[in-house]
Amino acid sequence: MKHRTANCPACGGPVEFKTGSSLVTVCEFCDSVIARGDKKVEDYGKVADLGETNSGMRLGLEGKFNHKSFFVSGRVRYQHPAGGVWDEWYLALPGERWGWLAEAQGNFYLLFERNLTSRTELPEFNSLTISSPVTLGKTKFSVREKGIATGLSAEGEIPWAFRPGCEHKFVDLENEEGVFATLEYGASPAAFVGKQVTLEQLGIDTSDDHPDNDSLPVAALHLNCPKCGGSLILRAPDQTERVTCRNCDSLLDAAGGKLAYFSTLRRQKITPLIPIGRAGKIAGVEYTVIGFMERFATYEGTKYPWTEYLLYNHKIGFRWLVCNQSHWSFVEPVKISDTPAMDRISYDGSSFRIYDRGTAYVRYVLGEFYWRVSEGDYVGTADFIAPPRMLSFEWTKTAKLEEINVSLGTYMQHEEIEAAFGVKGLPRSWGVGPISPAPAVGPAIYVAWMAFSLVMLLIHAMYYTGAATTGSDGWLLFYGLAFLAVPPVGIMFYRHGFEVQRWSNSDYSPYASSE
Repeated sequence: MKHRTANCPACGGPVEFKTGSSLVTVCEFCDSVIARGDKKVEDYGKVADLGETNSGMRLGLEGKFNHKSFFVSGRVRYQHPAGGVWDEWYLALPGERWGWLAEAQGNFYLLFERNLTSRTELPEFNSLTISSPVTLGKTKFSVREKGIATGLSAEGEIPWAFRPGCEHKFVDLENEEGVFATLEYGASPAAFVGKQVTLEQLGIDTSDDHPDNDSLPVAALHLNCPKCGGSLILRAPDQTERVTCRNCDSLLDAAGGKLAYFSTLRRQKITPLIPIGRAGKIAGVEYTVIGFMERFATYEGTKYPWTEYLLYNHKIGFRWLVCNQSHWSFVEPVKISDTPAMDRISYDGSSFRIYDRGTAYVRYVLGEFYWRVSEGDYVGTADFIAPPRMLSFEWTKTAKLEEINVSLGTYMQHEEIEAAFGVKGLPRSWGVGPISPAPAVGPAIYVAWMAFSLVMLLIHAMYYTGAATTGSDGWLLFYGLAFLAVPPVGIMFYRHGFEVQRWSNSDYSPYASSE
C-alpha cells in the first residue's frame, strides 16, 4: 500500500498519511495538526499531549467488526459542556470506510456515518429539545442530550478537519432497542448510528505488548493540593474533573492530572458510612468508592436529604449506591425512550408508577467526580417505582447543554452492603422506603387456609343431621372458619398498610383517599 508523505509545515519533520481517506494527522515531532489536501499541507495548530486511558485503548490496536478487520488510526478528545471529557477513536476499515468508537465514562459506542439522501432532512439544532422524537430512516429515537462540545486535542490520523479549540454542536439520540445515534451540526449536518459495544466484542486486546505499556496510568495517582499542599489521591485520574481536599476543605478542578483551586467548601464534616477508597463486590463486579455526595429536595419548606456514593470500575465505568433514610439501592444507567412527563412507564417487564417530581440540590461533596460538581448545583427529577426498583430521570439545562439521564435503582439489604464493603453497624430504618420490598407471603399460607376450610366443610357435611342435639354444629363451623380466616385477612390488612406507608410522602399516592 502506498502511503502519502509530506513535511510538517511547523517543524519540517516527516509526516505520513497511512490511510488514503484521512484528512488530518498529528505530527509526532511537534504535536501540530497537519491538514492534507494533496496539493497543500496546512498547519492547524498544536495540540496537548493526550496520554493513555485506563481502558488501555491506543493507536495501532487491531480488531474485527462484522468479519472485517480494522485498526485504530486516530483519536480526538472533546470537552463536554458539563466539564467532563470523552474520546473518539477512529477505526480504519477496508474500502476507506471509517468507524467512530466513542469512549465515555468507561463505556464504548461504535457508530458509522449514515448516508443522507436528498429526501432526508435533519431537524434544525435549535428546534430540538430533550425527549423530542427524531426518525432516521425507519428507526425512531428520542433526544437524550443536546450540547456544544469543544475539541481539546488529537493524535494519529483523523477522517475530518479537526481544529483545536473549535466548538462542535451535537445531539445524542437513543431508543429502547439499544440503538444509539449522534447528530453533528458542522458546516453540513451529519448523522452517525450505532450501539454500545465492548472491546471484547470488537476483538480488541488491550493487553498486547506495547512500548508505552509501562506508562499506563496506575489505579491511583498521588497529587498535592495546590492550596494547602496536602496529599490527595485520584482513583480515576483520566476521568476525574473535580476532587475535594479533606485537609483544607477545598474543591479542586482536575485536568490532565493537574489540580487548580476552585472554591472552599462549607466546613461541614460528614463521615461517609462507606469510606472513600473502600473496594467491594456487587453482583460479582468489584467497585471502588471514589466520591460521596449529599443532596436534598425541599417539600413544603422542609428539606429531605439523602446521600450518594460514586462507585468506579475501570472496565464498566461508574455506578452509584444511594442511601435514603437508611434504605439502600444500587443505581446504574439505562436506556429508555419514554419521557418523565408520563404517569406510568413500562420497562423490563414492569410497570413503573410516578412517585415524585421535584428538584435535587447538591449540599455536600467529598472525593472525586467525573463532572464539574459544585455545592448548590441542581437538576430536575422524576422518580417512578415498581418495588423493589426505581426509574429516576434527571435533567439539566444550561446555555451549552440540555441533558437527561435515566437510571435504574434496585433495593439492597443492609446485610448485602455490609458484606460487600466490609463495613458493620449500618443504621437500620424501621420505616418503609419508596422501593422497600413488599412483605414476602408465599402461597403456602393461602393453600393451607383453603385446605383446612375444605376439611372443616367436609366434616360438617358428613356429620350434619339437622337435629338440634346431634350431628355437627353449624355455629361451631362458623366460628372455626372465622378463626381460620384471621391469618390471611390480617396479612392482607398488613400489606395494605405497608403500601399506604410507602406512598405517604408522595403527591401521587393511589391510597390518598384511604390515608
